[in-house]
Amino acid sequence: MKYISTRGQAPILSFEEAMLTGLARDGGLYVPQDIPQFSAADIAALAGLPYEEVAFRVMWPFVGESFTEEEFREIIAKAYASFGHAARAPMVQLGANHFLLELFHGPTLAFKDFAMQLIGQLFQVALQRRGEKVTIVGATSGDTGSAAIEAFRGLDAVDVFILFPHGRVSEVQRRQMTTPSEANVHALALDGDFDDCQARLKDMFNHFEFRDEVSLAGVNSINWARVLAQIVYYFFAATALGAPHRPVSFTVPTGNFGDIFAGFIARRMGLPIEQLVIATNQNDILHRAMTSGGYVTSGVAPSISPSMDIQVSSNFERALFYAYGRDGNAVAQLMDELKGQGGFTISQGALQSLRETFASGRASEEETLTTIARLCAETGEILCPHSAVGVKVAEEHLDATPMITLATAHPAKFPDAVEAATGQRPPLPNRMADLYERSERVTRVANDLAALEALIKERRAS
Repeated sequence: MKYISTRGQAPILSFEEAMLTGLARDGGLYVPQDIPQFSAADIAALAGLPYEEVAFRVMWPFVGESFTEEEFREIIAKAYASFGHAARAPMVQLGANHFLLELFHGPTLAFKDFAMQLIGQLFQVALQRRGEKVTIVGATSGDTGSAAIEAFRGLDAVDVFILFPHGRVSEVQRRQMTTPSEANVHALALDGDFDDCQARLKDMFNHFEFRDEVSLAGVNSINWARVLAQIVYYFFAATALGAPHRPVSFTVPTGNFGDIFAGFIARRMGLPIEQLVIATNQNDILHRAMTSGGYVTSGVAPSISPSMDIQVSSNFERALFYAYGRDGNAVAQLMDELKGQGGFTISQGALQSLRETFASGRASEEETLTTIARLCAETGEILCPHSAVGVKVAEEHLDATPMITLATAHPAKFPDAVEAATGQRPPLPNRMADLYERSERVTRVANDLAALEALIKERRAS
C-alpha cells in the first residue's frame, strides 16, 4: 500500500513513512493510492466481533508491509486497553431509528483517543526499530491536544508540543493538557484562535530547514493514521445495526472534517452508508460550502462547542481531492486561493460529487442548549455540546434508514454548558476526579512563527 499527496507533487510513501511524515512536502495531505475494497461477505463477517478484531481487519489492508501481523495486533491491543468500556464504542438508542455512538470512553474522554492511542503505539514501535527520535507538534481546538499528550507522555523517542488557543478551550480540556508532569510534553497557549494554531503548525512543516533539524512529525488529523483509526468505528457500528444487509446513515459533528472523512473512506471501501451528514455549530463554513458552493472564511465566533470553532477545515482538502477526480493541481490551486484570498468557489461538477455523498446542517447556540435539555428529559442521556449539535442536525435528516450520530466527547469535558442546559453539573469519571487539584504547566506564546520555532528548539535540546 502506497500513499500519495492531495497536491500531487510530493514523494509517494509507504504507510510508515506517511505516518511519520504527517504533512506532505508539497503542503498536501496523504491519502491511499488505492482504497481497499470489502465485499458484503467481508463486512458481514465483522458483526459481533470484539472492537480490536474489527480494527485489525479494517486497518490491515492499509498498513501493507510496515508492520507484521503480530506487531499490529499487539499495537491495537495496547491502544484500547485503557478504555473505560468493554465495548470500546457502545451504542444507545435515542429514538425510533436514531442511535448514539459513544466515542468518549477513552483516557481523555473524547473520540480523538481512538486514533491517538493507536498512533502512540505505532510511533513507539516504528521509532524504536529505526533508532530515531522525533518532535511532534500539534494544534488543537481542545481534544486532539490532550489525546496526543496522553498517548506520547513519557516516551523517550518523542518530544510533544501542543498549541492551543489561549482562553478558547474548556477548563477540563486545558487541564488535561497542562497537568501532565512528564518532561517530554509541553503545552503552549497561543494568542489567537485555532486557525492561527493550525496555520503556524503548517508553516513549520513548510519551513523545511526547521522541519528537518528537529525531525518534525505531526499527529493532527492531517496525519493519515488518524483518519485510518477512525474508519474502524463506522464498520463496528454499521454491522451492529445490520450492515451490509441494510444501509445505515451517520451524522458527524465536525470542524476539521477528519472524522467524517473517515466515514467517506468507509463508504468507498464498500460499507453501505446512505447519508453522511456534516453537523456544524455557528461556525458553519462547511454547511455554507455545501449549500452555496463557496468556501469563504469569515472569522471564528467562540462557542460552547469549541472543538468545532474552525474556519479552515484541513481534511476538507482530502474530500476535494476525490471530488475533483484526484486532480492534485486543481486542489493545489484551491488551497492557494484559500491562503491568498480567504476562500474559493467549488466547481459545479465537484460540488455535485460532494452532494452525492454528504448532506449538512447547523445548530445555533440556543438550539444546542435546547437539544441537551430535551434529550436529558426525554431519554436521560446527557450530551456534550458537540454531540448535541450532531443530534439536532441528525433529527433533521431522519428517514427509514437507521441514523447513527457520533457522540464525540464526554459531557464532563464541558460542564458549564451542560449545567446551563440541564441544571446538572456532570461529574468527571473517578480516574480523573482530582483533575482540578493538579498543578498546571503551560507557556503562553505569541502568534509568531520565529518565536515558536526558537522555543521548540530550546525546549527539545534541554
